[in-house]
Amino acid sequence: ARAALRFVIVNALLFIVTASTINLLTGLLSPVALFVILMYSYCKRFTALAHLVLGLGLGIAPVGAYIAVTGHFAWPPCILALLVMTWCGGFDIIYALQDADFDRKNGLYSIPARFSARVSLLFSILLHAVSVAALFWFGSFCPQNGWLWLGEGLFTLILVAEHLLVTPTRQRNIGIAFGTLNGIASTVLAVFVITALLRG
Repeated sequence: ARAALRFVIVNALLFIVTASTINLLTGLLSPVALFVILMYSYCKRFTALAHLVLGLGLGIAPVGAYIAVTGHFAWPPCILALLVMTWCGGFDIIYALQDADFDRKNGLYSIPARFSARVSLLFSILLHAVSVAALFWFGSFCPQNGWLWLGEGLFTLILVAEHLLVTPTRQRNIGIAFGTLNGIASTVLAVFVITALLRG
């Protein structure tokens, strides 16, 4: 445990030092990013909203990347962060259905451990609805062309497919919905948005 703690401390300091070499704002915000990422590991001990903390940890990446490149803050990356946070939070709820019994027995918190599978999947659907809304909001800042619209449409269809594959009574497809489809969704979204930007 002591060796692990030393490892974390050294790497956290290196992260802050490295972020500070990029620009002033990345240096100032690096402890905030560390706090969010490290906090996730403990969230299941006290809140069922750990899924959203995981999503936030991933969602701050586009904001951090934008600040690293430009040196200033802007709203479009924050919209992209909302997309990533709710998308990841939604599919993490689907994944956590597998751990519901374990979490209950061990006093850990998660939405599937607190609620039924039906209610948990409803939370996931609502989060993914926010993801789709955030995607189209973010898309309004991009060049409007067929590549963007096709990417947005395919991403939305993939999220719908996740919820058709995993239902309260049919959970054997969690691996496909969580791993395979989200991997395809992220790749499709990246390819089509980047293409839209390059051709816009």
